[in-house]
Amino acid sequence: MTGPGPAPGSAPGRPLEAVLLEKSVRRGDFVLASGARSSYYIDCRLTTMSAEGMVLVGRLGLGAIRGAGWAPDAVGGLTMGADPVAYAIAAASWADRPAIDAFSVRKEAKGHGTKQQIEGNFREGAGVVVIEDVITSGSSALRAIEAVSGAGGRVLGVLAVVDRELGGRDAIEGAGHSVVVLTTASILGLK
Repeated sequence: MTGPGPAPGSAPGRPLEAVLLEKSVRRGDFVLASGARSSYYIDCRLTTMSAEGMVLVGRLGLGAIRGAGWAPDAVGGLTMGADPVAYAIAAASWADRPAIDAFSVRKEAKGHGTKQQIEGNFREGAGVVVIEDVITSGSSALRAIEAVSGAGGRVLGVLAVVDRELGGRDAIEGAGHSVVVLTTASILGLK
């Protein structure tokens, strides 16, 4: 039997930046969702959907949320980039209670069944942290914030894995929401 793992909020194994650079960063000529061109692309899902990345992001994300003084009922954001991050944080919180549930925000409400835009563990009046994998323009986080607020949720802040430092954080903060990031394009050596 092995001993206990890393302390909650601490990172197991390699630094997040090493995992992102190995798994998620690609060089080339890319058009981003914002329409801007870039010499690099960060597909965070290759990190956040890996076993190593999921544990790492879950613990670091939970630590960042608690470090910010936020006590959310749930975490989530626009599907699908936010999904693995939110699920990893929820899983990490189970071992370091209080537990935090997760939810997903659809790009638009589905046209059948319950016709909801927000799926999972979200309820009116809940305090939530909106999750983003990569902040570029901030538009995805702002759309998730709009959906959560429209459904009666209280947005405590926004947590992102990577800030590309292209003005998105300023846009979110300009709309009145605190932002915490796990790393930035500069720290990754991309700027």
